[in-house]
Amino acid sequence: MEPLERLYLDALLEEPAEPKGSLRPQLLAGARARRRPAAPTAPWAEPYAGRVAAMDALLAAAVDDDWSRVIVEGWTLQELVAHLAAKDGLVAAGVGAPVLGPELAAADALGRTADVQAYERARSPEQTRRDWRAQADALCRHLATVPPGTAASVDGLTVPVRDHVLARMLETWIHTDDAARVAGVRLPEPVPEHVHPTADLCARLLPWTMLLSGLDGSGRSVLVTLTGAGGGEWHVALGVEDAPASGPPDARITAGVVEFCFLLGGRGDPERFPARLDGDMGLARDVLRTAPALSGP
Repeated sequence: MEPLERLYLDALLEEPAEPKGSLRPQLLAGARARRRPAAPTAPWAEPYAGRVAAMDALLAAAVDDDWSRVIVEGWTLQELVAHLAAKDGLVAAGVGAPVLGPELAAADALGRTADVQAYERARSPEQTRRDWRAQADALCRHLATVPPGTAASVDGLTVPVRDHVLARMLETWIHTDDAARVAGVRLPEPVPEHVHPTADLCARLLPWTMLLSGLDGSGRSVLVTLTGAGGGEWHVALGVEDAPASGPPDARITAGVVEFCFLLGGRGDPERFPARLDGDMGLARDVLRTAPALSGP
């Protein structure tokens, strides 16, 4: 089976044991029948498309009580899905793709989230799910013709569109995990071909997370070794205007690739993050401590 096919067909790989008489297995079986594969898109955008399909598979299994449960940030599952649609819509606006839902009155993440959540609260959870998926699919299809290096401005940040879309992959991955944990469902990790570019984005963000936290890493570097499927090694110059890193690194960090991505996404305690640190221990700890600086709702 192809990796992408496995990703969306096996998105609900393992479920916890059910008490006798539970209807959950039947509900999950029905959800599998309603799952939809990832929308066609550019190869470089497939990590995002794959996580959209996985989230949609999880939502297909949701029953009435699931939609009203608080998942994160005080948001119910329906409000969380509206938040994802809001941020996907901002990326769509930045690249000229269709923007669905209410009129685009706010161009910042928090403002657009508030607008879309207010709009979706008047609709059924299934309508919210369809609205979110339609927005994500519209973005994916548009990206099929967009070069990955195309500059795009989203929420005041202008970077190559590929980085915006990888950021959408990371957030969708994290919020899918948030929702799965509340539902008591275990999901497989993304395929390695999708984890690796996401980890690459996370490694490249480290100079910015330090600077945003008030630390200037100019002239120093860290070697980040991420273990597990999709991992790799990154020698990162820690100044935002530094040339590419060369020579021996000042510090070394070795950690699991999934855990590292989730740390950048605001999940996990930087002070207790499981990692091997070598070299300048203070610098290594600063890198980990500031890593979640760009994460947000």
